[in-house]
Amino acid sequence: QVQLVESGGGLVQAGGSLRLSCAASGGIFSNYGMVWFRQAPGKEREYVAGISWSGGSTQYADSVKGRFTISRDNAKNTVYLQMNSLKPEDTAGYYCAAARGSYYWTDRKYYNYWGQGTQVTVSS
Repeated sequence: QVQLVESGGGLVQAGGSLRLSCAASGGIFSNYGMVWFRQAPGKEREYVAGISWSGGSTQYADSVKGRFTISRDNAKNTVYLQMNSLKPEDTAGYYCAAARGSYYWTDRKYYNYWGQGTQVTVSS
């Protein structure tokens, strides 16, 4: 059973940056594709970015492409989301998730393990 714990959220002004972290335990981290989703109040949870087990492949939602960067450190069992040029519409709870061999599926049903989320609020 994999446990995931996110951190790094907070309040930032538009145009600013934040770096989210997701620490994993309880499994072989390098077996899992890792993803970030986000959910704003009253909206569906949406795919943000994903990274393969090796870190060699990544995928991004069009809304964050060029502004966000996903990375991972398998030695530290941690995946990161560097968020730059933040916009008020990026305000949401951000969740990391894991699945064996999958990082490109954009539907949440494919991911077995989820963290509790970390809140990101971008003020205008």
